[in-house]
Formats: sequence, C-alpha cells, structure tokens
Amino acid sequence: MHFNDRDSILALTREWKGERLPDGRPKVPDKHLDALYGMTLEEVWKPIFLLGYEHQFVGGGLAPLTPLHDDGRKLIGRAVTCAYCPTRPDLHAEMFRRGAEDGRQGNYNQWVIDNLYERDVVVCDMYNKIYKGTFLGGNLTTALQKHTKTGGAVIWGGIRDVEQMKKVPDVQVYYRGIDPTPIREFVMKSYNDVTNFGGAVCLPGDVVFGAGGGVLFIPAHLVADVVEGAAKTHVKDDFGFEMIGQGKFTTAQIDKNTWSEEMLDMLVEWIRTDPRGEEYRDLDWSKEYDLARNGDPDDTQTAL
Repeated sequence: MHFNDRDSILALTREWKGERLPDGRPKVPDKHLDALYGMTLEEVWKPIFLLGYEHQFVGGGLAPLTPLHDDGRKLIGRAVTCAYCPTRPDLHAEMFRRGAEDGRQGNYNQWVIDNLYERDVVVCDMYNKIYKGTFLGGNLTTALQKHTKTGGAVIWGGIRDVEQMKKVPDVQVYYRGIDPTPIREFVMKSYNDVTNFGGAVCLPGDVVFGAGGGVLFIPAHLVADVVEGAAKTHVKDDFGFEMIGQGKFTTAQIDKNTWSEEMLDMLVEWIRTDPRGEEYRDLDWSKEYDLARNGDPDDTQTAL
C-alpha cells in the first residue's frame, strides 16, 4: 500500500467519467468551480441531498468550523484528502518507510502541501487535535497558496501563526481551533482516500464548497447537475419572490417541488424578457415540464 495511490483513487471515483488530474482525482472543470461562486450553500446542498447524499455537510451545531477570513469569501476547489491518528512508534516507522519509498520528504503534513495543484483544497482529518495538532501555520499556508493559487484547506484540527496566515492572499481555511504549539506526535494513516469528520464524508476530487457557516463536499460526478440545479433554484426563487409580491401565486404554490405548466410558462417567459433572467436563458426546463405533465410522486411535498 502506498499513499496517494492512483489505482485506489480511480476505484473510489469510478462514477466520474471526465478528465482527471495526474494523481487520478477527478478534474471538475474550472467553469463549474467558477459558477459555484455565485451560489448559496442551500442552493448547492439541495440537489445532492435529494439524491441521497445526506452526509456531505460539516459545520454548525456540535461540529462548528471557524473560517480564517470572516469576510464572506467562499472556499471552492478540488479536494485532496488526508487523515491522521495519534503517534505510535512502530506505526510511525512503517508509514515513514512507505513515504520514503514514494520519495516523500519532510513531515506528514508537508507531504500533502508539496503535491497540490491549482484550485486544490486540503481536507484534513487531524482527529480534532489542536494542541500539537496545528496542521497549518504561516509557512505552509504560504506554500499552499503558491501551489493552489485560490485554494485553501478544511482542517478538523488546529492551526497556528494566524496573523501570518491572514496575510497570505487568495486563500481561505476552515479549522477547529488555534494553538501556538507546532505539530507533533501524529501519524498519517491515509492520503487521498475516504475521509470523514463532523458527520461528513469526502472523497478525493470532491468539490469543496465552504460558505454560509460550514463546508459542503460535492461528489465530483454530480457537480454539473448541482450547478444546473442550483441555478434553477436561484432563478425560481427570484421569480417566485416577485410572483408572491404581486399576489399571482401563493407561497404554497411556489414551494411545491413540481410546478404546473402554467407556472413554468410564466417562469420561462420571465427569464426570456426580464434582465434578471438573462444569465439563465440557456437552462433546459424539459424535465420540469415532463414532471408537470406526467406527475411527480413527491408533488404533494413542499420544496426543501
């Protein structure tokens, strides 16, 4: 077994049919990453939740994450996953031996940072270790920015050198806590494998969406549908707010999962003629019309 194993990554992400990065992770197109910057957490969350991916969000409640920059900036990029456990001499010796076979240098956290690509986001399970669990500091954040340009990290553990980290441009980091101690007494147990913490599961190549108080991990093979679904939710909300304000539809009508043909006709016309609908004019509403004509088993339920 070797860390960051291409064959293992390919097996884990079998449903992805597009281009891949050199390490085997799905390379979700930049255009989809760019589109996500204009979307809200709820718009992005809904399409994957409806498909049964109910354990993709971490944040809030008993599992809060703190953003390094509390200025509204989003964290969006392709996940590089890694997981660690408390140190044990024989395990440490074996994992360092495997790392040496792969030509890796430095400490375990440096192995990950040194092999990042543009728009990567490190997703690190530091087993909630904060004291001596500071995965990132000023130097490694600088290196992270050099490799990823606009990426960042989600760390289920600690960080240090926060004042230095905040001066590094164009990155965002979510973390559990701050401590001045350097990282110590930990062992890497996986690198670009299944990672889970805070009730969420992340695979290598998932798209990380950090915003609105937490982080969502979007399966790579669903991102294109998510972008389209989120765009539809957004424009339906814009249209729905106006229709409710004009008294043309009730909230009960707007909140149903399936809209009637009459409502869809009005929506499509609004998109065609209203300046606010311009960016949505390429959306295909044929599925929604099919549901309106043929029925939807969930059409009695309100939209999530």
